[in-house]
Amino acid sequence: MNIRNLDTETVTLLILKLTALLQDAVESGASIGFLPPLSEKEANEYWQDVASALKTPYRILLIATEGDEVIGTVQLDMASRANGSHRAEVCKLMVHTKHRGKGIAQALMHAIEDEARSAKRTTLILDTREGDPSEKLYKKLGYTLAGSIPEYARSADGSLHTTVFMYKLISS
Repeated sequence: MNIRNLDTETVTLLILKLTALLQDAVESGASIGFLPPLSEKEANEYWQDVASALKTPYRILLIATEGDEVIGTVQLDMASRANGSHRAEVCKLMVHTKHRGKGIAQALMHAIEDEARSAKRTTLILDTREGDPSEKLYKKLGYTLAGSIPEYARSADGSLHTTVFMYKLISS
């Protein structure tokens, strides 16, 4: 497995593989802002938006690859205001269903934390659906529960779920 930082041009080159990864994550029930079925057009537009965000100094996108296959991603969305220049949100951690359980998500999280340190971001925040495997992963990695909001995220079946908000203070 290889983890690397992507720029706008590389996202454009890999957009079909990134689209397939996002569709796989959504179809498998991941709570990452989309509901199934996620069309190729909608997934493609999402990655185009990410590519645009990468043109700023406030977004980082890491991908995990195995050979020429994109098997996972995670992003860091850094606060742009002066009073938040120490803060960033970890978002859209996803690993293809064929590759789950191999430590890829953990490796991506360690790598994004290294990116945060390099960017002098010492307060990391994230959110996830309560009870999801990702919540257990984040706790294992030292994230602390800040609170929860009931009925925050909708699932494909229409039910509403509690979302937990977590943080981690890291040294730069």
